[in-house]
Amino acid sequence: MNNQRCSTLFLKLKGRRGIIHCIYVVGFMDLFGVSMIIPLLSHHVKALGASPTVAGIVGSTYGILQLFSSTIVGSWSDVVGRRYSLLTSILLSACGYGLLGISTSITLFVLARIPVGLFKHSLSICRALLSDLVSESERPLVMGHFNAASSVGFILGPVVGGYLTEHEGGFYTSSFTCAAIFLINAGLVWLLPWSETITDRNATNCSNSASKRCLDEYCGKSVQNGSHANNHHSASPTETEAERRAAGKPGLRWREVSLLQPAWRQLTSISSRIHMVASSDMWDLFLVRLLMAVAIMLYYSNFSLAMEERFSMKPKMTGYLISYSSTLGALAGFLVGPVTQLYRNNMPALLLHSTMLTCLLIFLYAAAPSVWQVLLTSTFFAISTSIGRTCITDLELQRGGVHTSGTLIGAGQSVTAVGRVLAPLLSGLTQEISPCGPPSLGVVLALAAVGLLLVRIPKWDGRALAKTVKL
Repeated sequence: MNNQRCSTLFLKLKGRRGIIHCIYVVGFMDLFGVSMIIPLLSHHVKALGASPTVAGIVGSTYGILQLFSSTIVGSWSDVVGRRYSLLTSILLSACGYGLLGISTSITLFVLARIPVGLFKHSLSICRALLSDLVSESERPLVMGHFNAASSVGFILGPVVGGYLTEHEGGFYTSSFTCAAIFLINAGLVWLLPWSETITDRNATNCSNSASKRCLDEYCGKSVQNGSHANNHHSASPTETEAERRAAGKPGLRWREVSLLQPAWRQLTSISSRIHMVASSDMWDLFLVRLLMAVAIMLYYSNFSLAMEERFSMKPKMTGYLISYSSTLGALAGFLVGPVTQLYRNNMPALLLHSTMLTCLLIFLYAAAPSVWQVLLTSTFFAISTSIGRTCITDLELQRGGVHTSGTLIGAGQSVTAVGRVLAPLLSGLTQEISPCGPPSLGVVLALAAVGLLLVRIPKWDGRALAKTVKL
């Protein structure tokens, strides 16, 4: 009987692996479609007769909507489940890109950007789903692979979009192609074997030690049709799940809310989760995310202009350098797993070291006397930033609890959206002083993030140590 139960367990784990690989494909296709459109948006809105000021306002609409909707949609995915929230996000985004394909006026263009700005959170929901499906030790590896697959799509998309644009009505063709890609993604998500993600830990209690290790490693979570089962507890905003169990705390019990339940019940649950995250002591992690997001954006903000002014580099060569760095950033996703194993899953230490390396590389870029030093810094910069993004997401899930992963990942995206608003303003002000002004300010912000981590990481470890002593 025990062997039969273990056999059933491994079949379910195999089904989960299949879902994980499908989610990689969804992430690739998502950014592949989006990156076909992004480089063409500013040209199209100007072709519709918009002035530079109006074009700037229209362009900021998406970022502002993302700022306010990221946390809400992420929390909604915790409430109604990953499957339905992911399908809704993909289908409404497809509608937005379809409207973009018929946007013959500025009004239609703005209307088309609204559903995309509000509901284009498919990648965040995919990350939350991946965190549901794997153990804590596997999460950095899986997240790194997902980021790598998505980045490859972002690299290839502009090539296809540029090719389509060369033909008459190319922008509209690209928009409809993007909408079609999102519809294919929706079909893929709908056909996923969601039933294979159900794992009853009480029903799979194998007697031999190997099976127990299997359960400990792989079966820490369950998802039913993309929703959390009723017997799971949400983690305290200030403690990891392991710390809460060690302290003997039962935690809050979140009830599963069906998609068909009244809207007021869904809203109540969403607001409760958002309030829980907002009132937590995770401000330090979110502040580090904000500081590093702005620092990295300042590094890239005037890259082409700075290369031309400092080294007389032609835009074509600058484009090659950016493509080289983007490719390395995509490949760096595959390094996250081995690096975390090297650090023995000590994510705070890995985040600290990657942040220090990023700070050093921004400084070397700002002070680079030659193009070759810029090439060297770009090589390692792509790797350090890729690892750092995965680390901070994993730490947010560790401290906040995977049962609110959608809310936490959404909140992180909102913080990053704040950085997207601040970075262009700060870049413009510092460029008035020097072409090296934006990266120099980035060094200051990255140093602030390093200092914050040096102060806060001992407190995180101290809290965990105190709970172990109590146990």
